[in-house]
Amino acid sequence: MIEVELIRASYRPDRITTLFVGESAPASGDFFYLGNNAMLRHMQRATETALGPADGEFLDRFKAYGWFLDDLVLTPVDKLPPSKRKTTCLAAMDGLKDRIAAYRPLAIVSMLVGIKNIVETAAKAAESNAPRYAVPFPGMGQQTRFQNAMLEIIPSLPRNGIKKGAG
Repeated sequence: MIEVELIRASYRPDRITTLFVGESAPASGDFFYLGNNAMLRHMQRATETALGPADGEFLDRFKAYGWFLDDLVLTPVDKLPPSKRKTTCLAAMDGLKDRIAAYRPLAIVSMLVGIKNIVETAAKAAESNAPRYAVPFPGMGQQTRFQNAMLEIIPSLPRNGIKKGAG
């Protein structure tokens, strides 16, 4: 997991405008910032549908916007039994709170409805007034719901060089 966190750090913008919070990197190694994975493809499709295509690599554009994907839990939880998974997520709340306080994002998006309450609690504990959103994870038949939810919020998500709510 050290490699995952080093790769994630290489994509961290100087100023995080929008913080996306996933549950954890998957045990399979199909990590968002490694490219060529379903989460990246769905995020790219939603972003390009909402904002139009752009030249260059999507992850570079994502970073240039000030967008950053962090995870609630910094070790994979997707293969854990449900009760252990929930306990692990709850135990990670303080770490997320500290990162939100350090990042000071202008908006926060939970990338899984099931972690919304934990992310909300962490943001409040970090004294963040950033607007918070939650979208379904784009897996297990939820791809269309994810796309629709992202299309609704992307235009209003803060981006570097773009005022909130501007195209």
